[in-house]
Order: sequence, then C-alpha cells, then structure tokens
Amino acid sequence: MSEGSPVIVKLDGVERHFGAVRALDGVDFAVGAGECIGLVGHNGAGKSTLMHILAGTGSPDRGTIAVRGAPETDYSVARAQALGIRCVFQELSLCPNLTVAENTHISHASLRGPGWRKRSAALIRAKLDEIFPGHGIEPSDVVGDLAIGQRQMVEVARAFTVTDQPLHLVILDEPTSSLDAHTAGQLLAFVGRARAEGVSTILISHVLGEVLSTANRIVVMRDGRVVASDAASAFNRDRLVATMGGARQHDRDPAAAARTRGATPVKVRARPRGQPGSAELVAHQGEIIGLAGLAGHGQTRLLLYIYGAATRRRPGIEVTDPVALVAGDRQTDGIFPLWSIAENIGIRSLAALRRGLLLSSEREQALAREWQQKIGIRTPDLDNNILSLSGGNQQKVLFARALGSDARIILMDDPMRGVDIGTKLEVYDLVRAEARKGRTFLWYTTEMDELENCDHVYVFRNGRIVADLGHDELSEEKVIQSSFEESAA
Repeated sequence: MSEGSPVIVKLDGVERHFGAVRALDGVDFAVGAGECIGLVGHNGAGKSTLMHILAGTGSPDRGTIAVRGAPETDYSVARAQALGIRCVFQELSLCPNLTVAENTHISHASLRGPGWRKRSAALIRAKLDEIFPGHGIEPSDVVGDLAIGQRQMVEVARAFTVTDQPLHLVILDEPTSSLDAHTAGQLLAFVGRARAEGVSTILISHVLGEVLSTANRIVVMRDGRVVASDAASAFNRDRLVATMGGARQHDRDPAAAARTRGATPVKVRARPRGQPGSAELVAHQGEIIGLAGLAGHGQTRLLLYIYGAATRRRPGIEVTDPVALVAGDRQTDGIFPLWSIAENIGIRSLAALRRGLLLSSEREQALAREWQQKIGIRTPDLDNNILSLSGGNQQKVLFARALGSDARIILMDDPMRGVDIGTKLEVYDLVRAEARKGRTFLWYTTEMDELENCDHVYVFRNGRIVADLGHDELSEEKVIQSSFEESAA
C-alpha cells in the first residue's frame, strides 16, 4: 500500500475457528484506495474465510474491522454493500431460477417502481459490454440456463454495477476459474482500468501469472496467517511458490510423449451430436485426451453425452468401460452437501463397500483414508460434513471419488477450478500415473498449462471439433487460432 493512500478497509488480529480447525490466526490486512491486491496461498490457507469476513458473510471470533478509518461493530453484508464493498465468491451466488436482469435487481434496492426491469436490464447489459465485449448474454436469459462461464461473467459484471451506493472495493475470489483464456484476459484488463479509476480490487487466484501481471501488491497466506506482503514487482513465480510453502515442479512423461497413437484399444469414440462436419474424438486406453477451446463451445456437453452413453446406448458414441465424472461445478454437479467427506468419496464405489446386503462403514472409512493420504485432503475427521472443507479440498474429494472407483474412463470437466498450484501438480502426477496403469482420461480445461499434460488435444468451436492436435504440434497459438478462425478445421 503506497504511503498517503487512503485506507479503504483494515482488519486487525482477526481470528476464526471452525471446530478444531483454525482458519484464521491473528490476521492483519489492509487495502488502500486504487490498489489491486493479489491474495495467494494453498487451499485451506484462509483466503476465502478472510474474504467472507470482509464481505460481511462471516464474522470473526476475535479481531477488529475498520472501513475508511471508522470501526465497525455490527458488520454485515448490507453494511458492507452500503460502504461500497462487494464480493464475487468462488461458489457463485446467483439465483438460478431468475433472469440476469432480476439477479441484478436483487443487488440494487434503488431499482424499484415502474420500469425497474428495463433499468436493471440496461445496467447489467452495459457492464457486461464494458467488461466482456461479445459476451452473448441477454438480460432476459434465465441464469440456470447459462453455462458456468457465463454465470461467472454475470456475477462479475453485477459486482461492478453502480446505482445509488458507492463502489470502493470488489473482492474477486477465483474470478477466472470458469473462464477461457480470452474472456479471462478481458476481465483482467478491466481490473486494470478500474484500478486507474480508483476502484480497489482483491484478486484471489491460483493462476500465478494472473496475479503477477495484474496486482500491484501481493499478500501470501499460509495456515491461516499472512506470511508475506510486498509489491508485486518483488515477486516472481518461484518466490511466490516458495513463500506459499513450496510446490514441486514436474516434467513431461517422456514415455507418454513417445507413445504412438493406436497402440492400445479404443475406449471412447464420439462425435458431437447434431454437428455435421465435426471431427471425431477418439481416446485409446491409457491416453490423456484434452478438450480445448473457448468456454461453452460444446466440451461439457460432449463429456455428459459420453457419460450417459456408458449406461445407455447413444447413436454415434462408443464407450467400452465404466465411466466416472469429475465435475468442475462442484456445488451444482459434484458434492452432496448434507453428507460427510467419507460418504462423498464412497458414493461411486457402493458395490465394493457392501458387506452382505448392507454398506460397511469400515470399508467406507478405509477407502476414504486411502485417498485422503494419496491426494492430501486436509481435514481432522473424515466424518465431518463436506462443506467443512475449503473449495479446493472439496474438489480433491471429487477426484478421490472418481479415482477410488472401478471406472476405467475418467471424464474431467474443467476440474481444477479454485485448486492451488501445489495440489494441481500432485493431481497431474496422479493422472499420469493412473494413465500408465491403463486408465483413459478425457480432460476439458481452460488452462493451457494443463493441456501440456495431454497426449492429444481436440479444439472445439461452436459445438464442433475443429482441430485435432498431437502433443508435438500443440501450442497456445494453434489453440487460439482454432478457437476463433472459421478456416481452422
């Protein structure tokens, strides 16, 4: 924070406990006017808990909050909104049964009286156009009908809309996690423009390049504490990783790179439904197949079509082995929120957990413990509710569920949303190890770095497969070119 810069918000000695888990341990944190703070740390470091307190959706067990120099004793969401503090949470908070315009109306009490719907539509349309040109979203669209990337765009745009209340600080918790590279670039460019206009932002992201290129100050958290705070120019990727607690680099598997396609049996053969002229997706045993392209262009639709074909014949699709799905939208499609961690892991393996006609709690616990150790799920008790975990640790549970099952084909729908760099590297190693054992992976991802782990990549545009790239010919330039150019096929 630059000297003389007015302080928007200041937290002193903030503590927060969840049972035996100490999520925040005496955190001091301040945001100045016109700052973009990059907040980084491994899953469970306390970042999201701190932001919930700052947004008014959570309260500290100890510590103080001051906004623009005035102590706050009765802090809440409404109070934070009135003070110009907004938050875009990692788990999106839009009402799925309402339209985009109606969701915008909820955030602005002044949008009332005759014509409120038209004013709300105009407000959100203008902000979407400003942040995400070419977004393709209508204010009359029902949110539940939008792809997760479009929902994230609406949530971000809504946070930056202004009516009668001021706007001083926007907290962005993994705002690009469901966005493709092009749309993420649009958002980060807008954050830079907003900062120039005096609006402060807190950017929480596990994509370290985004933080280094966008923030002017970086704060690192570990185990509920702030362990570093410095100008962004003082950090590089290696220093960030080391300060967070280290993350081992990995090398491309040379055996996989040298493998010849067709040397193993075909496990999946599929063509996007109703898309004449599309190339065919083919996945062999032991391959890691990447699905790339702009978000919402048919990748998830094809994965779900393949998932359905594993139990029910579908025209034009061949699936030869049991299938498991690792969902990217964990709150909607992944976790069972009323169940324990162990129950969430074991649900895909019920047949193996039976003892006679009943499920064995001992076998369920043994399976959960095995995968807790393999994938590093941070919890003191596997019988705790799944919602006691951080978002990234919830995602680890979904991987444990799929990999701990009998499935030989694993479908991954952009599953690394909100997962820290250390965990990502561990999961990459795990995926490659399972592929060497003969498992087949179909991996939709919006991150170029993740495509580097794939043996073969199919690029989607407008629901069709338009490019078929081997690992040796894979490049970010080719993926982007195929995503936009009509002649790319």
